[in-house]
Amino acid sequence: QAHLVESGGGSVQAGGSLRLSCVASGYSISVKYMGWFRQAPGKEREGVASILNGGSSPLYADSVKGRFTISQDNAKNTVTLQMNSLKPEDTAMYYCAASTAWVGAVRLSSLAYNDWGQGTQVTVSS
Repeated sequence: QAHLVESGGGSVQAGGSLRLSCVASGYSISVKYMGWFRQAPGKEREGVASILNGGSSPLYADSVKGRFTISQDNAKNTVTLQMNSLKPEDTAMYYCAASTAWVGAVRLSSLAYNDWGQGTQVTVSS
């Protein structure tokens, strides 16, 4: 059975950094692309970054461009989100997502994904 397991969340002061990791396992169908999403209390889930399987074509939300970097380690089936210059507004639950099909939706839309991790909390204090 396919699983996505996130790690690396925590609490940090504004201006600090965190590194989130997502390990994908048990996929019998190849993953086409993966992404990171976040959801703050009372807000809709927001696409943060996405990457094609193999590590190409990264996409970023405007709110994180220049601060966050998504990358993939194929050998370890891991997708990483390096988050620098964190701001209090980055505080949210962060979710890893994967798609085993090419869906006609933009890769920063939750509609483009069919599998989700449980999430990891990121809290940025001012």
